[in-house]
Amino acid sequence: MIKVAAAIIKNEQGQILIARRKKGKSQAGMWEFPGGKLEPGESPETCLIRELREEMGIEIKPYVWFGVNEHDYGTVRIKLIAYLAKYSTGENRLTDHDEYRWAERDELLEYEWAPADVPFVERLYAQS
Repeated sequence: MIKVAAAIIKNEQGQILIARRKKGKSQAGMWEFPGGKLEPGESPETCLIRELREEMGIEIKPYVWFGVNEHDYGTVRIKLIAYLAKYSTGENRLTDHDEYRWAERDELLEYEWAPADVPFVERLYAQS
């Protein structure tokens, strides 16, 4: 099982950063909360800081654990560990994604999500 961390990043307006997987990647065309695979011995919070810096060029501050979801994609099984995080600084530049948006919480169900992210989307939507 692959451990993956996902950041539910909020800006000062309370909008949430979402990103669409680009062509050629697994789950291409689907939206997700950005993050990445944990390296051996790495905490989810450290992973998220590193991944968002590498993949999107932004700085974030993870501040609270949000939940865990295990999902079997058939060829790979992942354990997705989500944290709420605050956006700090940086300009979004994309490497693993072809688009990003700052979405309102009540808009989240309008997007086609990667299956592992769906339980987190539903939980966030229920809080609106």
